[in-house]
Amino acid sequence: MSNVSIPAHFDGERILLDEPIELEPNTQLIVTVLGKNDAEHESWLRLSNQGLENAYGTDEDEYSLDLIREANPEYDKGRRRNSHSGSAS
Repeated sequence: MSNVSIPAHFDGERILLDEPIELEPNTQLIVTVLGKNDAEHESWLRLSNQGLENAYGTDEDEYSLDLIREANPEYDKGRRRNSHSGSAS
């Protein structure tokens, strides 16, 4: 069996898997205890999400190519080199 992550919880006595899975006896497991999402952590997540939304949201202006003052001569070289070697770009 390949590595797989299964959600689980602790009921105060045992660790209980939240999804069914067949395991053979003595299957090795790694248990990771996740910290609680406290109010401060949730606030940072909301702030981060808001910042990303402001930067990349639907209200962000679109910039056309004619606003470029100076082209980067190195920009397309990597694409051409990769397209000749048979790899997808």
